[in-house]
Amino acid sequence: MSFALPDGLPPGRFLSCGPVRVWVSDAFPEDVGRLWPRLLSEQGVHGLVPLLCWPDAMGRPLSSDHVDAVRLEGVLAADFAEYRRRRLPFWTDPTPAPVPEGVEPWPHDPGPPFEQWPGLAPGMPLTSEGPTPEEAASSLLAGLMETGRFGLDECRLVLVPAHRSSDALALIGWSAQAPLPLLGALLRSWEDRFGAQVVAVFGSELYVSVARPPVEAEHANLLALEHVLSTADNIVDDPPTPFPEYATELVGRTSWSFWWD
Repeated sequence: MSFALPDGLPPGRFLSCGPVRVWVSDAFPEDVGRLWPRLLSEQGVHGLVPLLCWPDAMGRPLSSDHVDAVRLEGVLAADFAEYRRRRLPFWTDPTPAPVPEGVEPWPHDPGPPFEQWPGLAPGMPLTSEGPTPEEAASSLLAGLMETGRFGLDECRLVLVPAHRSSDALALIGWSAQAPLPLLGALLRSWEDRFGAQVVAVFGSELYVSVARPPVEAEHANLLALEHVLSTADNIVDDPPTPFPEYATELVGRTSWSFWWD
C-alpha cells in the first residue's frame, strides 16, 4: 500500500522492499538541504522518516520482532566477554604488530578500561541550549554536502514509513554486513539516550547525528564500548584506533560514522 506524500518532493516513485513500501527520489535532490528540515518537522504528521540511501542498499526488511527480541544489555555483556577474551593478549602486549616495510606501525591499543561489562552509558538530559534531534540531523547533512563526501551524490532521498528514525534501516533491509538486529536495538537506544538520528547510508557506511552527546569522559568511555561492540570495522579493525583516543573524541561529538566490510 502506498501512502500520502508531503508536498514539494522531487520526482520519484514508490518501491517495494518486501512487504514494505517506500518512496524513492529519481535522483539526488539538489535542494535536499532545504527540503530536509521540513521533512523532519513534518515527520509526526506524515509518519515518514527521511533517509539518504543508495538504491541498491535496500533489501528485504527485517521484522521489528527481531529488533524487539534483542535484550541489549545481555547481548552486549556476552559480546564484551568474548571480545575481551580475544583481544586481551593484544591489549597487554605493547609490542607493535608487524607491518609491511614503509608502513607506519599501528599505535598500541590498551583496550577498554573494564574487566566486565560496565553497563550502558547514561542518557543525556534534554536542555533548552542544545540542538534538537532535527537540528542536529540537518547540521550533519549540511556538513556531508559541504565536504562533498564521496558517494553522497549517488544517494536517493528515501521516505520510510516508520515511527522513529532508528527503525528505518531495519525497514529497508539495509544490505551492509552490519548485524542488523543488534544495530537496530543500539540505534533505538541511542535515539532515546542521545537524540541520535539516522541520516545517511551509502555503500556500507552509516552516518548518525547526535543531539545530546556525552560531555563527561567517564560516560564517553561507556559509549565508546557500545560503538566497539557494534562490530563496525572502522572502529575495530581498520586499523583499530586506540580505545582511549576514540572515547575522548566522542566527548561533545554531534555526529558518528560507522562502516562494515
